[in-house]
Amino acid sequence: MSTYLSDDDRFQPINLFEYEKLAKEYLSQTTLDYYSSGAWDEITLRDNRAAFERVKLRPRILVDVSDRNLTTSILGQPLQLPLLIAPMAFQCLAHPDGEVATALAAASAGVGMVLSTMATKSIEEVATGCNQFPDSLRWFQLYIHKDRGLTRALVEKAYKSGYKALCLTVDAPVLGQRERDRRNEFALPQDLHLANLATISGLDISHEKGESGLFTYFAQQLNPAVTWHDLEWLQSLSPLPLVIKGVLRGDDAVRAVEYGAKAIVVSNHGGRQLDGAIASLDALAEIVAAVDGKVEVLLDGGIRRGTDILKALALGAKAVLIGRPILWGLAVGGQIGVSRVISLLEDELSVGMALSGCTKLQDIDPSLLTLPRF
Repeated sequence: MSTYLSDDDRFQPINLFEYEKLAKEYLSQTTLDYYSSGAWDEITLRDNRAAFERVKLRPRILVDVSDRNLTTSILGQPLQLPLLIAPMAFQCLAHPDGEVATALAAASAGVGMVLSTMATKSIEEVATGCNQFPDSLRWFQLYIHKDRGLTRALVEKAYKSGYKALCLTVDAPVLGQRERDRRNEFALPQDLHLANLATISGLDISHEKGESGLFTYFAQQLNPAVTWHDLEWLQSLSPLPLVIKGVLRGDDAVRAVEYGAKAIVVSNHGGRQLDGAIASLDALAEIVAAVDGKVEVLLDGGIRRGTDILKALALGAKAVLIGRPILWGLAVGGQIGVSRVISLLEDELSVGMALSGCTKLQDIDPSLLTLPRF
């Protein structure tokens, strides 16, 4: 396997697609398939990307764009640009520093980080690694396990470690059928563990003959009977605000607000759950209209260019989450690679705003877009 990219290497990717191509040289086929695959025929996975390509920009002209401001805030916390790193499992498969490197890159760039329940670095390790950034936006993503004591322990750990919100994933009552993982019989290597769970209950991703170990874990441990009423119990465990991730319908968004959600992430789990589900971008406008400004709305899925962020903001998102490209940067260059991915998106968003006649995020509105006709 190749060594990690250093500052002195002559070839540097200049966009996220080049990072994806280069990452293939650093990852095993099993890991690459785990990171990149979607459910079943991967229709939704592809459509997340295609949705951005269907939407066209209508730029304003003759605007003084010599100074541009990309700053915003989410749940009252400032960000240098409207970007968070999505929760992604098993980041140590990409680089030994895993989630710690990702969190450090996010904090140093002034963007948000959502740590996965299924991380290979613990809640405490990531928090300690980011001690020099005490005010960074760091959330904890949560699955509700059948063992409620385990769920409670995770929430308490996140709260004590300074995480600023709980991000509950609601689109995975069972795991989507990811056939590449099943064919590979995906399991964690022996030297990696579910860092947030092993210390509490000894849970781990086992090797299952003819099946994905991750699928088996979900079937055994996660609770498919979770309903809206469980949100009340979850919010009783800590004062952390609740973010609901995995919403694709306006009526569900309204109900999430009624049950106390402070923000909503429009997401189809990166095309990894229900194949054939609507692209996240195509669901965004309905959800923004449904919540009517009562909560902040974020978008996850398909972001590969700064202009994609521009389009999402124009449709009403307050910020976006980005997933797989962060893993490509992590595989290629560790913390430096993640930082470069973030920097590329920041530069592209800034240029896209200038060419669209926008000097600040508040200038970005639906008039900049031409939407596809179906």
